[in-house]
Amino acid sequence: MSLETLQDKIKGGWAGQAIGVTFGGPVEFRFNGTIIQSYQPLPWYRGYVAEMMKSNEGLYDDLYLDLTWVEVLEKYGLHAPAEHFAKAFAYKGYKLWHANQAARYNILHGIAAPHSGHWMNNPHADCIDFQIEADFAGLMSPGMSQSAALICDRVGHIMNYGDGWYGGVFIASMYSWAFISSNIPNIVSQALKSIPANTRYHQVIADVLAWYKKYPKDWTKTWLEVQNKWSEDIGCPDGVYAPFNIDAAINSAYVVIGLLYGKGDFTQTIEITTRCGQDADCNPASAGGILGTILGYQQIPAYWLQGLEGAEDLKFAQTDYSLNKAYEVSLKHAIEHIRLNGGWVEEGTVRIVAQKPVPVKFEQSFENTYPVQKTYIGTVLENEYYFPFEGTGIVVKGYVSNWDGLGPAYSAKAEIYLDEIKTETVDLPSNFLTRRHELFWKYGLPKGRHTLRIKLLNRDKQYEVRITDILTYSNTRTQMEKVHHFGQTPKKN
Repeated sequence: MSLETLQDKIKGGWAGQAIGVTFGGPVEFRFNGTIIQSYQPLPWYRGYVAEMMKSNEGLYDDLYLDLTWVEVLEKYGLHAPAEHFAKAFAYKGYKLWHANQAARYNILHGIAAPHSGHWMNNPHADCIDFQIEADFAGLMSPGMSQSAALICDRVGHIMNYGDGWYGGVFIASMYSWAFISSNIPNIVSQALKSIPANTRYHQVIADVLAWYKKYPKDWTKTWLEVQNKWSEDIGCPDGVYAPFNIDAAINSAYVVIGLLYGKGDFTQTIEITTRCGQDADCNPASAGGILGTILGYQQIPAYWLQGLEGAEDLKFAQTDYSLNKAYEVSLKHAIEHIRLNGGWVEEGTVRIVAQKPVPVKFEQSFENTYPVQKTYIGTVLENEYYFPFEGTGIVVKGYVSNWDGLGPAYSAKAEIYLDEIKTETVDLPSNFLTRRHELFWKYGLPKGRHTLRIKLLNRDKQYEVRITDILTYSNTRTQMEKVHHFGQTPKKN
């Protein structure tokens, strides 16, 4: 392709991502387990992206994390090790959630990558986090999905594992294919070849492709099929026994629904992706970025480009990067990556040695780990809390807060005892940026009866250490879960 075309596609990818996340921002996680109906207004107008960047910088975690990875590559080169990426984002002053925040806490407390993203150390390992920030890997790997996957291995395991990591590999691979194909079903199918066929993630996306063939004109029927079969979340503590679902696989399904049923139309693509609900800003960001790469910046409709007015020179939170700088540096990295993989650039022409997709390694989070009970606690930890339970795992949800706003930053310290044996002494910062997403968790316990005891070591009356809920897990499903999951008929006693 021409160098001009490559540049236009990279620019379209970044712009499409910024447009998508802004468009879906007002409805992010406000429609969980339900379609956003067509009568629900979704605004768009001139200068909208700049307005939101100035007033709600946390909305753009997709982009400021993506651009953090670009910064590392620019500073340390294309072979930068995982350690550089991990430290770069852990010490940034921007807001993080779920797998990213759990990984930040791990890194700050001595659990390095890739252990920081493993599900035994990170209850959010299957969450969407790396999926929303893997765009950079695909944009610098045109036609080179294997090379994109290698980058994803270094970065994605900082915060994710299993399906959570596969989400990033799949999205990056779709970006890679978007440079050399405009056939969206083919792009999805080729990218899916990067994911092992015996994984849940692969099965989810394969089902979406099959349902698209069955219901080619009605995306809501495919959405309902996805909801019926794949809406269960056993990992993320916020999504267990709740309609909230930030699982990578189901949100990837929504991205694919938007791309397939949008049929190359930018408006239809991000409208449908957004109206699938759940992570309704990150999903249209992915779909908009991939379609923007297929189309190129110049072919994104003027209606959508008007939203970027005044935004392309604004820097994203805690980075030195604007969209205009991202366009420039990402092109540089793509050219370097093309040359590194046997291609070349001369006289305005780019020649890419395209790569056949190869499945990445098999990973499975939360093996033999199933939620069996959620207990509402709603108590303030003043000195000690005792909780008996039965199963193979436990997650204690809660937070540390400073209600009167007085005093210095506080970090609660607590000793954790399982079966009266001290297993951990934890720091629980009140600071939102360094908080522990869950107060405590432990998987892989021997099946049977256990006790949990939490002792607060440094109570401060200006702060509350509040325990909200406790989840318990077993290594087998309950009978009713088996009935629901496998469609069986309960046996009469």
